[in-house]
Amino acid sequence: MKDDMKGINETVRTKRSIPDTPPSPVSLSSWSAIFVKAKQASQFSGEKDRDEHWQALEVAHRIVFGYGHLTWEWRKGIRSYFHPLVFAVLYKVLALFGLDTPWFMAHSPRLLQALFSAVGDLYFYKLSNAIFGNSVAKWALFSQLANWFMFFCFNRTLSNSLETVLTLVGLYYWPCMRASPSKAPLVLRKWGLAIAALACAIRPTSAVTWVYIGLLELAVTRDRLKFLVLEVVPIGALVLGLSCLLDRLMYGSWVIVPLNFLKFNFLSSGGDYYGTHKWHWYFSQGFTVMLFTFLPFSIAGSIKSKCWKLSGLIAWVLIVYSVQGHKEFRFVLPMLPIALMFSGYSLSVMAKADSDSRRKGSSDSHMKRPSKVGFAIFFLLATNIPMALYMSLVHQRGTEDVMIYLSKEAQNQKVKGILFLMPCHATPYYSTLHYDLPMRILDCSPSEEKGIPDESDHFMMDPVSFVSTLMTNGSLPSHVVLFDSEEQLLRDFLISHSFTEIRRFFHAHFKVDRDLQASVVVYALAN
Repeated sequence: MKDDMKGINETVRTKRSIPDTPPSPVSLSSWSAIFVKAKQASQFSGEKDRDEHWQALEVAHRIVFGYGHLTWEWRKGIRSYFHPLVFAVLYKVLALFGLDTPWFMAHSPRLLQALFSAVGDLYFYKLSNAIFGNSVAKWALFSQLANWFMFFCFNRTLSNSLETVLTLVGLYYWPCMRASPSKAPLVLRKWGLAIAALACAIRPTSAVTWVYIGLLELAVTRDRLKFLVLEVVPIGALVLGLSCLLDRLMYGSWVIVPLNFLKFNFLSSGGDYYGTHKWHWYFSQGFTVMLFTFLPFSIAGSIKSKCWKLSGLIAWVLIVYSVQGHKEFRFVLPMLPIALMFSGYSLSVMAKADSDSRRKGSSDSHMKRPSKVGFAIFFLLATNIPMALYMSLVHQRGTEDVMIYLSKEAQNQKVKGILFLMPCHATPYYSTLHYDLPMRILDCSPSEEKGIPDESDHFMMDPVSFVSTLMTNGSLPSHVVLFDSEEQLLRDFLISHSFTEIRRFFHAHFKVDRDLQASVVVYALAN
């Protein structure tokens, strides 16, 4: 079957397929033409994010097990191996102990990220305590744990999630973030610098945050020359050097990922290929939706606390990211805990006011009156917990469920080859299947020629014609996976080619950015 599917397996980069071509270190002159059109960016579907599999786990799986798909970003050298290496270590441990089973392969990466997130929660509490005191820190932690988007996104294997953890840890060590910067030991600043550099190595856009913090530290420190020459330069150079050495080892040539990343996303607006939003989107929709019902509490806390350096950090990051056309919720995830810290301040003020009111009150009727903070807690939990559970456990789960099912079937030798007739990168891939067999996705790599639709576009424009040509040029796979919206157009074609429906998985209740994709359907070739 592997030999038969050569025509259907062109885009899969496995250990026995197309060798990797080392990217040019920085000379990617064609980037100015790399986006051929602005595709409509998804809203919440973009946050059931494909990058958590394709830019982390899939790469890690390839490193450890020798087969897996590398997207076009890795061929252009705009991704660092720093983040995937974290999960590669996990996969290696699982393999050494014989625990690389379908269940562990699907769930252990998020369990590892959950441990990182717990560290982030701890340092979020410590940071809040260092700035505002213990009372605010407790309410801030409540806000962080109750917020629907933190619940939904913090444990996902996105580079933004680990970036957020490092941001919280790093901010705790910077003297300029303390209530009394001059009293903080300067040794803490070195730790803060190292963590900031590590965050930038994992995700170069993290520099937006740390430029602000660095300038703030430069303004309040007395030893500016020592700070720049003896701390910023050597620590930054050390981390950058280690990152470049790692990428040199993995890419096979010298690749300066931060520079390539900057050229693609900022100098050539390459990210616009995946959709654009209005300049005010983060303020009017993105960050507002992330905060959800915590928004008024965060605004009130920001005003009452008068901690303008934190408010300024949020505003700075949102403004810089607003300049870019391509916007996603997860890009500003590191700022969400900071905003929730202000919510904690507001709730702490309300709790203190209720306590003072009860202390002054004498009548029984006054004592029985529900507290304001009690109403606030009920309101926040009632609005956030259902949202968190639905978005995390129900919405758009079909693409992951189908891969877990196919993984079990593959282990039982029931799958010989899979064709995915859906928008590219819609499902996890080898990192979840964990079985070396031919698979084919629709390619959506940006074209260097304007006006050239990719495979995914061709398929969406005329599914029957596209699939007919595809299967004429190659042998039939044993399984076909597609959304029910496309199944309606392809059902007769699949049946005529001896395919029958074998499983259907719920995916979504409502339309997001395309036609309603209510379920994911699996067809199998009749024996």
